[in-house]
Amino acid sequence: MSTNASLPRVAWIKSSYSNGGGGNCIEWAPADTPLTGIVPVRDSKDPSGPTLAFPATSFAAFVSAVKAGEFGTL
Repeated sequence: MSTNASLPRVAWIKSSYSNGGGGNCIEWAPADTPLTGIVPVRDSKDPSGPTLAFPATSFAAFVSAVKAGEFGTL
């Protein structure tokens, strides 16, 4: 994982799991992932704030673990 404040202009997509009440909201920008191998993620409540950049393979493993319930529920 790394932080990357200078990402080029990307199309952000809000997570379908983000709630509508202003909490737990993340966005990711998948369009360039096949080219870069990086998945940018940010807090949708703070779009000008920091962006995390994960290797695509690590992000995919994380999503699979979440779907499998490996982290329990919050």
